[in-house]
Amino acid sequence: MNRPYIFCHMVTSIDGKIDGPHKALPERQNSGDFFYNVAFGENAYYDMQAWLSGRTTTDESFTHYKKPNLDKNAASVPEGDFVVETELPKYYVSVDPSGKLAWEDGTLQFKDTQAHVIEVLTEKASNEYKAMLRELNISYVIVGKDSLDYQLLMEKLHDLFHIETLMLGGGAVLNWSFIQEGFCDEVSIVIAPFADGNTSTSTFLSAKEGLSDDTPVSFSLDHVEGKEDGTVWLRYKVRGKA
Repeated sequence: MNRPYIFCHMVTSIDGKIDGPHKALPERQNSGDFFYNVAFGENAYYDMQAWLSGRTTTDESFTHYKKPNLDKNAASVPEGDFVVETELPKYYVSVDPSGKLAWEDGTLQFKDTQAHVIEVLTEKASNEYKAMLRELNISYVIVGKDSLDYQLLMEKLHDLFHIETLMLGGGAVLNWSFIQEGFCDEVSIVIAPFADGNTSTSTFLSAKEGLSDDTPVSFSLDHVEGKEDGTVWLRYKVRGKA
C-alpha cells in the first residue's frame, strides 16, 4: 500500500507525561523550542508535509472546546471526500470521527508554521458538519463507517494530498493506536528535565479499551542526544509487536 512514513514526535517530562504542572515551568521553554525545531524549524531534522493529532489535542491547542456553528437546514453535500487546493507548506490532520470540532477557518497557525486543515471523519459525521467544513474551505476525508480505518486514511493522505512524511503528535491513545495498528515507523521523544509525579495526566502512549489493546511493542534505539540544559532527544525505530 502507498502510505506516508510516520514518526511519533512528542515532548515529555522525565516521568513520561505530556501534560501536567511541569508545562508551566519557564525552564521548560528550551525543551519545547528544541521539539519545535526538530520537526518544524528552518533546519528541521524531519522533512514532513503534515502532522496529525486527535480531537482532544486539537481542542486544547486550536478550537478550544467551542461548539461548531452548524446550519441544520444546510443542503445535502456530495458524497465522498472534499479536497481543497492549497499553497500552504504544511497540512494539519485532525482525527475527528463524529465531526465535533468548532473550526472557524481552514488555516491554522502553530508558532511560525501555517497549515491547511484536513478533517478525518467517519460516516457518523453529519451532513451539516460537512457543509460547515466546505463553507470554511476545510478539506475532509471519510475513512470508515463507525470507526477509523487506519489503512484507508494512510492511503488517502498519501494519494490525495501527496503526504510522504507525517508526524504523529498525540494524544496518548491515538499515538498508541497507530503503533498497535502497525502504522508508526519511528518514535522521537524529547525529554524535558522536569517531573511532577502527577497521576491524573497522560503519558505519551496509552491504550484505551475499545480502541486499542495493550500488546507489548518492541523498539530499537537509533539516536541519543543530550543538550546542555538537560533536554534529551531519543529516537527509536518501531520493531513491532513482541
